Amino acid sequence: MNALNRYIIQPILLGLLVGVIAIIAIPDLRYSFGKQVSHFFRLGTSQNLSYANAVKRAAPAVVNISTQRSVDAPRNPLFDDPWFRRFFNSADVPSQQRMSSALGSGVIINKEGYLLTNLHVIDGAEDIFVTLRDGRLIKAKIIGTDEATDLAVLKIDAEKIDTIVLGDPNTAFIGDIVLAIGNPVNVGQTVTQGIISATGRHGLGLNVYENFIQTDAAINPGNSGGALIDINGRLLGINTAILERKNTKNKDGGSIVGIGFAIPADIAVNVMNDIISSGEAIRGWLGIEAQPLSQNIINSYSAGTINGVLITIAYPDGPADLAGIQPGDILTHINDKPVGNGREAMNLIAQVRPNDKVLLTAIRANKKLQLSAIAAKRPREI
Repeated sequence: MNALNRYIIQPILLGLLVGVIAIIAIPDLRYSFGKQVSHFFRLGTSQNLSYANAVKRAAPAVVNISTQRSVDAPRNPLFDDPWFRRFFNSADVPSQQRMSSALGSGVIINKEGYLLTNLHVIDGAEDIFVTLRDGRLIKAKIIGTDEATDLAVLKIDAEKIDTIVLGDPNTAFIGDIVLAIGNPVNVGQTVTQGIISATGRHGLGLNVYENFIQTDAAINPGNSGGALIDINGRLLGINTAILERKNTKNKDGGSIVGIGFAIPADIAVNVMNDIISSGEAIRGWLGIEAQPLSQNIINSYSAGTINGVLITIAYPDGPADLAGIQPGDILTHINDKPVGNGREAMNLIAQVRPNDKVLLTAIRANKKLQLSAIAAKRPREI
């Protein structure tokens, strides 16, 4: 140990001491050393904070979508003026047609040319055109839409197209860094950065089925249908909406900065696959109708606080009826997940596939019940 200290440790410490003294004493050496240290830390910081690789991986699969449709152009108001019509036979003058265009974004999901966007981006369009990252302009075909989630599936016929890498929204957490890619206000493809502000947002009145990822990455008109990606360039969601507020000084209102919503990628891709294979989104159905619990109902139970929904209808021979659910039961959990005030229940049921086994937890006359149901396909008329 003495030999190690004498021949190795002491020389190293002496060399470090001499080096520090030299750096302090010699200005040129001190400047050069400081510059190298600064460059080292600056280089490391820039590499850690750059998302260029994520953008390079995902951006080629994000496209601009433009639509055209015919709208009635208002005719001159003089044609409807009684005094003017006394001199001119203008009663049958037709309204003129003009073309209206709209812009949005989309994401190419696979090599077959299927892509996802929002229904409100292409709703009512007569012609839809997709502009790829390399500048190619391609006419798109509508494969199908799902109004309940505001999603649309398009298809383009093109060679050498880039596709997005799918991520798993279920492994994304509040505080994770995300990037939004789209074509806001038609300025061209743009990338904005933020974090996941919340997950599982619902009850906003935007869609029938809501399970949004909330983000503060800047989302503006034209971003709809674009991609929300993680720092590895994987798709987490389809950007779909911004929260708006009424502005008394501006009749057009405005967006609340930092509150945007995306449809989770797994939900969007499942809807796409259903539409491609079946022509519609397929959702589970239990054959029940329910309403939130009133305070009087909660007070009538000795168990104290109850979170759930009151079953008002159990359709005869429906999955829940066959499982033993009755009107008046309080449904608290579906597959061990709490149903909350009812919105959660809708989403949980919708995520179940027909013929899946579903565990229902309910309360009847202060007694807990666990029943097993086999989900059916949701009828179109309901």
